[in-house]
Amino acid sequence: MVLNYIWVAFFVIAFIVALIRLLFMGDTEIFTELVNSTFDSSKNAFEISLGLTGVLALWLGIMKIGENSGMINSLSRWLSPLFCRLFPDIPKGHPAMGSIFMNLSANMLGLDNAATPLGLKAMKELQELNPKKDTATNPMIMFLVMNTSGLILIPVSIMMYRAQMGAVQPTDIFIPTLLTTTISTLVGVAAVSISQRLNLFCKPVLILLGCIALFFSALIWLFVRVGRDEMGTYSTLAANIILFSIILLFIVWGLRKKINVYDAFIEGAKEGFSTAVRIIPYLVAFLVGIAVFRASGAMDMLVNGIGYLVGLCGIDTSFVGALPTALMKSLSGSAANGLMIDTMKEYGADSFVGRMSCVARGASDTTFYILAVYFGSVGISRTRNAVTCGLIADFSGIIAAIIISYLFFAR
Repeated sequence: MVLNYIWVAFFVIAFIVALIRLLFMGDTEIFTELVNSTFDSSKNAFEISLGLTGVLALWLGIMKIGENSGMINSLSRWLSPLFCRLFPDIPKGHPAMGSIFMNLSANMLGLDNAATPLGLKAMKELQELNPKKDTATNPMIMFLVMNTSGLILIPVSIMMYRAQMGAVQPTDIFIPTLLTTTISTLVGVAAVSISQRLNLFCKPVLILLGCIALFFSALIWLFVRVGRDEMGTYSTLAANIILFSIILLFIVWGLRKKINVYDAFIEGAKEGFSTAVRIIPYLVAFLVGIAVFRASGAMDMLVNGIGYLVGLCGIDTSFVGALPTALMKSLSGSAANGLMIDTMKEYGADSFVGRMSCVARGASDTTFYILAVYFGSVGISRTRNAVTCGLIADFSGIIAAIIISYLFFAR
């Protein structure tokens, strides 16, 4: 129901704002812009789905090799001590555990093209355990909130954009972004755990948190030691080596188990097209809603209103220029990237606002896009509290981005 209200609100608010601009500001082109945005975003939704088809076929084929060879089951058994705490409703050793792990790993490495097919595979396996096929289960909600919180180790794409915009030190947002996205993820998981009454104060979870802390410390140490200009190259190289190694590992494992690897791949790849087709209506719905909300000027009014209220409270409003990126990232990744680039162009890549927009962009992922695609792929219409928990993670990411940016970049 939350998705329903938000989607309707996009159109109602867009119409009211556009009507005000027409009657009181004489903007006779505003409704033309709204209608054009619906056509453009609908076309964009189809192109996104079409572009996903080949990638889905590839990764669903690789995952089918892992299923038939027993590799996914082995991975699931290995992860059971930890994941049974986060996903207690998933039977021990179920293949969904392995798919969830693969998806989260790809997300952390910034491998979006691999993460989405793996996530859709995980959702399909979770749907097989779902007694109410139109209603999101607890494991689905936890899984999607972990996705929307967008934990990523090295924000390579953001650093590349900064380099293109002339930043003196494109990688200076690395540590702030890492801290921000970690906070967003922890808050999101905590929100879901509280709503589902999960006890995470247990040995496996505490060990994981300790390992994450050590890993982040080592990553930050490496970042300090390695030249800043080389960090982007090394991180991209490492991510791609890991990605190709995963593909090769699945194939070699299948050969070792003496299965027909090629036939298994073809069997899994056939699911790619049907999955891509199923998500088209959900993508069209939300991309159109987001497009009209933005084209009407409602987003600008929201940001300006926040800036005005903050100013009335006597609080520094330097961060307001980065809010469009922070708010848009929950709605559309490409739009958030565009706003981030525009912000750096207007204020300067090395300005406080320019840097904060980059940190805010990396704080979490595109919540509504992920929920629409993932739930749409398995026909879930009742999302329960998935949107609420996802937005809590988003909001915590925005607040963390503001505070951490002031700590690192304010003069």
